[in-house]
Amino acid sequence: MRITAVTCVKNEGPFLLEWIAFNRLIGVTDFLFYSNDCTDGTDHLLDALAKRGDVVHLANPAKTRKYQMEALKHAADQPVVTEADWVWVADVDEFLNIHVGDHTIPALIEACGTPDAISVTFQFFANCGIEGFEDRPVIEQFTRSHNPDLWCADTAIEVKTLTRKGFPLQYFGAHRPFFRDKIVDKANWPRWTDGSGQNVPHKFLVAAIPRRVRKFPAAGVRRFATLNHYALRSLDSYLVKSDRGDVNRENRDLAEGYWSERNDPAWEDLSVHRYLPDLKAALAELKSDPEIAKLHDETVRLHLAKRDALMATPEFVALYDRLKSLPPYPPEEWALMRELGLAE
Repeated sequence: MRITAVTCVKNEGPFLLEWIAFNRLIGVTDFLFYSNDCTDGTDHLLDALAKRGDVVHLANPAKTRKYQMEALKHAADQPVVTEADWVWVADVDEFLNIHVGDHTIPALIEACGTPDAISVTFQFFANCGIEGFEDRPVIEQFTRSHNPDLWCADTAIEVKTLTRKGFPLQYFGAHRPFFRDKIVDKANWPRWTDGSGQNVPHKFLVAAIPRRVRKFPAAGVRRFATLNHYALRSLDSYLVKSDRGDVNRENRDLAEGYWSERNDPAWEDLSVHRYLPDLKAALAELKSDPEIAKLHDETVRLHLAKRDALMATPEFVALYDRLKSLPPYPPEEWALMRELGLAE
């Protein structure tokens, strides 16, 4: 089975090898990376991996700030995508944690009954009080998340989607594919499941509600798989991410609001650690290539140098201190606790 992962990156160098090695473990056979405006050596590391045949690396074709959307439009016509049996669109801070069979994508597909698409629900992993960047697996360091079925007082949580070859594709979205409007006969709609093999809600399937085109209720949908999302990582790395900005939205707040919503450590989940022994071995194999190891180490050096440069400015020192002082609760829960007199 040929499975292609498609992703867009900017200044994600220290995290690339882990993400590639992990996705290989779960059955991804091919990678299509789009990069833009990198200053930490991400593009150089991807070029070296491409020369080895590990990935396909292209410059992002976007002419506007919609880097991800324009890249996904471009990706739909690339041989590494058109020749794949399945396409997995995800980001480098997202890890597909599969709970069935041999914990691979083929096992997930079989458990779901080989549908045309599978949407797996996010679980946002908290910062866990980790301040300093460490060059070791992200999935090992960050182990706590919100209650899986409830995030920021919302029972509907976002998804990312595996899409099968033959899906009646109009275009790939970052969270789900959209099928052609001309399909009016219900019998011709794609069969589409959640991470428990259940059919996704009808209104999600047909994208009937704009605010729900990329999410649906999370209760009971992770029996076979969870999408672990490490959106925060260490405080050091979050500063660098805040400086980089969002991939698609010019003025998106990547400071207190984004941090507080995702920094909920109520729930411990170590299930992804099942992959750690094989992941560490795979990382060692990648780094056994002296050029790959050197380029990876350079991305780490530049990541930390950016952290140091940001911490030399009053603006980012203040941001760092504010983030450290914020309570580890989502805003709605914290407001309720204060209202009930349970916090000051």
